[in-house]
Amino acid sequence: MALRWGIVSAGRISNDFTCALQTHPEAHHKVVAVAARKLGDAQEFATRHNIPKAYGSYEDLAKDKDVDVVYIGSINPSHLTLSKLMLDHGKHVLCEKPLTMNKKETEELIGHAKAKGLFLMEAIWSRTFPIYDVLTEQIANGAIGDVLQVNVEFGFPLTSVDRVNVKELGGSATLDIGVYALQFSQYVYRGLKPVSVTASGNLNKHGVDDTASIILMYPNGRTSVLTLNTRVQLANCATVYGTKGMLKIPLFWSPSTMVTPSGTVQRELPVSTAKYNFLNSNGLAYEAEEVRHCLAQGLTESPKVTHAESLELAELMDTVRKAIGVYFPQDG
Repeated sequence: MALRWGIVSAGRISNDFTCALQTHPEAHHKVVAVAARKLGDAQEFATRHNIPKAYGSYEDLAKDKDVDVVYIGSINPSHLTLSKLMLDHGKHVLCEKPLTMNKKETEELIGHAKAKGLFLMEAIWSRTFPIYDVLTEQIANGAIGDVLQVNVEFGFPLTSVDRVNVKELGGSATLDIGVYALQFSQYVYRGLKPVSVTASGNLNKHGVDDTASIILMYPNGRTSVLTLNTRVQLANCATVYGTKGMLKIPLFWSPSTMVTPSGTVQRELPVSTAKYNFLNSNGLAYEAEEVRHCLAQGLTESPKVTHAESLELAELMDTVRKAIGVYFPQDG
């Protein structure tokens, strides 16, 4: 039986997720409803994607008994409230990153999902790309020896994008793109926690970070250096250095290739002719399939993005923001 999806918010990332779902057989995934703050926006979205139901209220979608699981693509400050609303009505939740605004909210949301016995996953789509499995294999097989250094550069010119720059919308380079760099370090050094976090950055006119430079020190001298920038285009590449060589991953947040000591590895993305807003968004199909796979096994969290890892990421982002001087009302 198909997993029946509801789409929460009719913005650009929701468009891309819906398009990516359509790369799967309808017997596996089907979008049955969409909701937006304005009914007209939901209706336009529904017409564009051939979705049978459109709601001008998120609560109306939450009450729809035909919806099994929701994808939440709304702005950051609404993630906690909307996720809890959906969980309260028996819906499983895949919520865009960052899962919430801070660790305190993340603890609240994960606790709520556990109390309801429902599935909750932070939509860190990167983890579900096949190249990440190759990365795991390369490290486990000792292809580059003992891993001691991770470098990530991630940046786009995003100064005109309000959701990235305006405090009231949850704007922050750390929350918007930093989560990808931090999760990559976390993934490579899985099972280890940083012993120190050093960060500095620049604040824009709204008082949120538009650049960040982060150094994570791990046990035994392992290090990550992460560079974030929402003012200029960076190389957008991650490199993992070991005692015997390196692994280079272009487009590390949505990769299809990896350069290894023995050559370049490729994993083709799902085929799609849809119109997407963001690079490689057809790869969102992978995280949707991860949700279906987890639900089929009766899981309430994904082993690819565990609740513990979401909590750790939230704590790291809190630490980075505070070091730079970025505070939100939700921080209390």
